[in-house]
Parts: sequence; C-alpha cells; structure tokens
Amino acid sequence: MKHIFRKGNNPSKPTLLLLHGTGGTEQDLLPLADKVDPDANVLSVRGNVLENGMPRFFKRLAEGVFDEEDLVFRTKELHEFLDEAAEKYEFDRNNIIAIGYSNGANIAASLLFHYQDALKGAILHHPMVPRRGIQLPNLSDKNVFIAAGTNDPICPAQESEELKSLLGDAGASVELHWENRGHQLTFSEVEAAGKWYQNI
Repeated sequence: MKHIFRKGNNPSKPTLLLLHGTGGTEQDLLPLADKVDPDANVLSVRGNVLENGMPRFFKRLAEGVFDEEDLVFRTKELHEFLDEAAEKYEFDRNNIIAIGYSNGANIAASLLFHYQDALKGAILHHPMVPRRGIQLPNLSDKNVFIAAGTNDPICPAQESEELKSLLGDAGASVELHWENRGHQLTFSEVEAAGKWYQNI
C-alpha cells in the first residue's frame, strides 16, 4: 500500500496510523499527527480503492452504504500490511493507534470489529458503524475516541451512539466527543483528541 513512514524520536511511544477520508492522500493527516504526538512514529497510508479517481479504503454501493465484501477484504489487506510494516520499519506491532477521518475512520473501526490484535486504540473522526450483526472480538484493553458532528449529514448522530455502544459492549473504553458541526474535521475536535490521547 502506498504510504509514508516517519520515525519518531521516542521508541516507547505508539505508532500513529493515519487513514485519510475519501479523496484524500497519505499527506492529508500528517498535521494531525504533529498535534497529537510529535514524538511518535507515523505511518500514513493511502487507500487502495479508487472511486471516480478518488482514493478510498474500501468500495461503497452508495453514500453511507458499504460494500461489505470489499470492506472485509480491504480490512484484512490493511491488517496484513501493518504486520509487514512493523517488521520493515521495526516498530512495535502491538502499539499502533489509528487516527482516521470519515472513510479512514470507518476502516479503522473495521479493524477493531474484525481483529482483536490490530490496534491498541483509535481516534475516529466522523466514523460510521462498519458492519452490523457480527460478533466483535474482546476489546477490553482498547481505548477509542470518537469525534462526531451533531449536524453531520453523512453520519447521523445515532450512528455515532451505536458505534460507541457496540465497541463498549465488546469491552473497549470509549469517549464520544460532540461538535456542533457537520462532517468537516474541526480544529477543536483535533485538540480534544490530543487531550484524550495524553490521558490514555
């Protein structure tokens, strides 16, 4: 997968896995990593799927309707890529925290839904529930921060609430942060995510 790896200056810190939104690239979220933890390793990945020329992490059938088969396949592909990257760049595979926005947040949530050992935690900006009706792994040692907009036309408020309860029911410690905004990524939610990260 096309990506950027930037070695941090403190090996005890997590590796921040950056996952962009639809139409983004591996450059998009680099400023977020600097705000959250400038000392951590950064692994920023570009989605392998193109939708009308725009990179994404998995296919969708319509706005808000995921291609589940492709989602499962792409989640596995990303999971295996993380295994390879940890070996190649010599970072701790068990200490990865994802920072995803929109489509990137959805694939990060999907990693949590499908693999117990994929991530140590995640910062999810405007995510949706990746899949319904499946048994989640035991997530009792995971920390998740969800940032959501009260007026988000793409991701309704109940979607964020449902994701929080599904992850919580699987044992994860989840904080849900609300912005009185739409689907855009705001500075204040990035700040809130940074504060949350310092306390986990």
